[in-house]
Amino acid sequence: MSGSDCFSLLGKQALVTGASSGLGDHFARLLAAQGARVVVAARSVEKLKALVSEISESGGEARAVALDVTDPASVSQCFDEIADWGVPDVVVNNAGVTVTQSALKQTPADFDLVMDTNLKGAWLVATEAARRMVSVGRAGSIVNIASILGERVAGGVAPYAISKAGVIQATKALALELARYDIRVNALLPGYVITALNRDFLLGEQGDKLRSRIPSRRFVELADLDGPLLLLASDAGASITGATLPVDAGHLVSTL
Repeated sequence: MSGSDCFSLLGKQALVTGASSGLGDHFARLLAAQGARVVVAARSVEKLKALVSEISESGGEARAVALDVTDPASVSQCFDEIADWGVPDVVVNNAGVTVTQSALKQTPADFDLVMDTNLKGAWLVATEAARRMVSVGRAGSIVNIASILGERVAGGVAPYAISKAGVIQATKALALELARYDIRVNALLPGYVITALNRDFLLGEQGDKLRSRIPSRRFVELADLDGPLLLLASDAGASITGATLPVDAGHLVSTL
């Protein structure tokens, strides 16, 4: 493939976790628009019905499956359930949670919730996907959705930042071990992305203060993630593995 064709996912199957809202919902629509058959996964299938319908009405192909990324049995069952479509070529590890409060008020349960979902969950999905790819001799791409907070920190979200730092290192460790099987593992590091859930905050007074610390003086839009995700997911990124790609409008290079 050459030119724009190298970003095509026609004939590919993709799995997107945490697809019931925000980034996951957007990623699923994007991959379907590029020709992939998309499996959208979340703990509640009910929340995915509208997404599947809208992708289908737009000419794409999608199906929903229940998935609790913190549960190894649920992860295995998810892959079993979609086996009739074959082993996914692309896995977008997007499921994530956070608990916002000071480190001294974070409970062990808070820490476990965030780490089990963001880090352990990403690990379970990535390794199960890789085992299935290896078993059928299929090349693949695993894209872990980390965060700029995996490289820098912010107050009130310590477990989240710790978990995303772990995702970044897990990405590199898996990239090393899976390269021999032609399975690429990379991480996308979004900055502050405007979504339906945070739009009012980011576009309000507190958001203005936050934006003033970003060199470009702007937040990331969902569409800004399209090119970077497709680069890592498609044949356009055939020689990219173990990479961590910030999409943050320059936030990581802000002055100290």
